[in-house]
Amino acid sequence: MRSFIVILLGLIFIYSCKDQDQNASVEKPIAKTETTVKEEFAIVIHGGAGTILKKNMTTEKEQAYKAVLEEAIRTGYDILKNGGSSLDAVTKTINVMEDSPLFNAGKGAVFTNSETNELDASIMDGATLNAGASAGTTNVKNPIDLAKAIMDNSPHVMMAGKGAETFAAEQGLEIVDPEYFFTENRFKSLKRIKDSEKVELDHDGKQAFYDPEIKDYKFGTVGCAALDKNGNLAAGTSTGGMTNKRWGRIGDAPIIGAGTYANNATCAVSSTGWGEFFIRAMVAHDISALMEYKGMSLADAARTVIHDKVGGLGGDGGIVAVDHNGNMVFEFNTEGMYRASMNASGELTIKIYKE
Repeated sequence: MRSFIVILLGLIFIYSCKDQDQNASVEKPIAKTETTVKEEFAIVIHGGAGTILKKNMTTEKEQAYKAVLEEAIRTGYDILKNGGSSLDAVTKTINVMEDSPLFNAGKGAVFTNSETNELDASIMDGATLNAGASAGTTNVKNPIDLAKAIMDNSPHVMMAGKGAETFAAEQGLEIVDPEYFFTENRFKSLKRIKDSEKVELDHDGKQAFYDPEIKDYKFGTVGCAALDKNGNLAAGTSTGGMTNKRWGRIGDAPIIGAGTYANNATCAVSSTGWGEFFIRAMVAHDISALMEYKGMSLADAARTVIHDKVGGLGGDGGIVAVDHNGNMVFEFNTEGMYRASMNASGELTIKIYKE
C-alpha cells in the first residue's frame, strides 16, 4: 500500500511539472510584448494627400513645401523636447501650416462657390477625451486656436459660423478681414472649375482631369498628432474644405472621430482626404477602436481602415498617427501625401510622394 502511494505521488509530481512547463511556454509571447521600446516623445504631421506626382512638381515648389513642413514639425518638436504638452505642440505646429499659402488651411484656404473662404478645424486631448471643433468660419486667422479655445473654455465640442466667430472674438483670438485668406492661385482654380461646371476636391485631381494645372496644384488639409513626455497624446486638423463647395458643406476635418481623434490608451490620428468617405467610415476613431478592441498595432489598424474600409467605399486620402509608445505611421491610398515626422532622438523624415 505504501509503495502504491509513493508511485501515485510521483506521477502527480511529474504531471504537475509538465503542466507548469506548458504554461510557461504559453506565457512567453506575453512577456515578449511587454518589452516594447517606448519613445519619450514623438510628432508627425501632414499637409494633405492626393494626386501629387514628382513629374508635375518643380524643384522650387518641392523645396518650398519641404521648408514649411520642416519649420512646422520643428516648432512642435521643440515644444515637446522642452517638456511642453502635446496639445501645445499640435496647436503651434498647425499654426505654421495655417499661416502658409501653400496648404489648404488658414491663409491658403480654397474658395467656395460663392467666392468666400470657410474654414474648419478640430483638436482632441487624449488624456481627457475632451475635444473642440469649429466649422464654417470666415474671419478667424487660425481656426485651430478657435478649436482649442472651444475645448478649453466652453461646455461645447463644436461651434459653427457666426456664433463661432463671436466666441473667437470674445476669447481674444486674432480676427482678420476675410480678404486675408485671398490667394490668386486658389481664386483662379475656382474660376476654372466654375467655367467647366466641375467640382475640384481639395485632396484629389480625379475630377479635374480636364485641366492639368488644377490637377497638379493639389494643396490639402493640414494636421498633426503628437506624444509628449508625460505620455499624453493629442491630435488636430485644419482645412479650407472643398473648392467650389455649396450649401455650407462641411467635411471630416472638424468631426471628432472622423478627421481627428486622440486617446491615451491607443493613439492620436489626423485625417486628410475625401471628407464624405472619412465621415462615413469614422476613420480616426476606427483606427483607435481596432487597437483597443482587437489588439491590432497602429500600423495594421491604419492600413486596414485606409485601404480596406475607405478604399472599399470608393474614397481616398490618408492619415498620420502616433500611438502611446511613440510609434508613428503615415498611411494613404493616393499618389502622395505631404508628410513629416520626428522622434525623441531628433530624427527628421520629410516625404511627399508615394514610395
